[in-house]
Amino acid sequence: MFSWPDRRILDLFGIDLPIIQAPMAGSSTAEMAAAVSAAGGLGSMPAALLSPDQLREAVGTIRAATNRSFNLNFFCHQPPADDLARDLAWRAALAPYYVELGLDPAAIPTGGGRAPFNDAYCQVVEETAPAVVSFHFGLPSPSLVERVKVAGAKVIASATTVAEAVWLAERDCDAIIAMGSEAGGHRGSFLGLDMAGQVGTFALVPQVVDAVDIPVIAAGGIADGRGVAAALMLGASAVQVGTAYLFSPEAKLAPGHREALENARDDNTAITNVFTGRPARGVANRLVKEQGPLSPNAPAFPNAAFAVAPLRVAAPADFGNAWSGQAARLAAHLPAGELTRRLAEEALALLAP
Repeated sequence: MFSWPDRRILDLFGIDLPIIQAPMAGSSTAEMAAAVSAAGGLGSMPAALLSPDQLREAVGTIRAATNRSFNLNFFCHQPPADDLARDLAWRAALAPYYVELGLDPAAIPTGGGRAPFNDAYCQVVEETAPAVVSFHFGLPSPSLVERVKVAGAKVIASATTVAEAVWLAERDCDAIIAMGSEAGGHRGSFLGLDMAGQVGTFALVPQVVDAVDIPVIAAGGIADGRGVAAALMLGASAVQVGTAYLFSPEAKLAPGHREALENARDDNTAITNVFTGRPARGVANRLVKEQGPLSPNAPAFPNAAFAVAPLRVAAPADFGNAWSGQAARLAAHLPAGELTRRLAEEALALLAP
C-alpha cells in the first residue's frame, strides 16, 4: 500500500497524517484542535487571545477528547513603543465612522490586547507538555525557547522568505512553516514587513526546502487534496491548512465572518494592516478599501485593533476582520476531523504511482 513520501514530520510529531490545522486566534477552538488530532493530524490551539488560565482550560478540553499530539501556538512580537502622533492620526481617520454609526468619537479606545510569549505562557507549556509549540513573528528569547525544548516540545515557526527560514533553522527550530502570500490571517514576517515582495507558497516552499536541512511545512492557499499533493511534490514534509477549517462546525467565527468566507473569491482578499496594525490577509471590506489596504496611520501591532473594535461590533460587515486565504472557494464544508481525513485521502490518491 502506498504511503507518505516523507515521514519526517509524522515521526517528529507522532502523528499519522501530514496535515496541520493552522492556529487561528479567535476562530480556532479546543474542539477543533482535538478533532484534528484525533483524526491523525496535528490540531493547534492559538494562545494569542487567551490568558494563561484560559489556555490551561483549553488544553484540558483537548486532553479530555484525545490523547494524540497537539500544538500550542504563540505570538512573539515586541510590544510597540508609544507613538502619540500615529495614535492621533488613526483616531482622526476613524472618527467619521464613529459619527456615522452613532458612536462617540471622543471615546475611541486605545491599547492592544495580544500578549507575546512570556514566562507565564512558558509555565503553561512546562505544565502541560504539548508535543509541539509553534511561534509566529519569529522566536522568543533563547532562554524561553530552551525551556520549551526542555519541556519536551518540538519547536516550529513561520517564515515568509528564505532568509527568515534560514534564520529560524540557525536557531534550532525543529521544522519550518513556509508561509506563502496566499495564506489568510497575519503574515509571519519578522525580518521585514515590506509586503510588496511577499512570495507565493509554491515558489517559496522548494526554495526553503533547498535552503534548510530540517522538515518544511507548506502553508498558504492549500484547501484541498490537490494542494496537499502539490506541496509534498515540491518537497514539503507536511502542510498547514487554515481557511478550510473555518467552515467546520468546530470553528468559532465573529459576526459577519462566515458570510464573508462564503463570498470569498480568489481576487477579493487583501493583505492589510487596518485591523491590528500588522499585515494580515482577509476579505476586503469597507475599512480595507477606504483606509488601506496598508495604512501608514495604523498604529503598530496590536494597538490598531482597539480603536477598530467598537466599529466591528456596530457594523461587522464593513469593519470586521474576516481573515481568509485566497483558496477559500476550494474548501469542503466538513467537520474538522472529517476534513483532515479527506485532505489526506485525496492527496494520497494523487500521489500514488
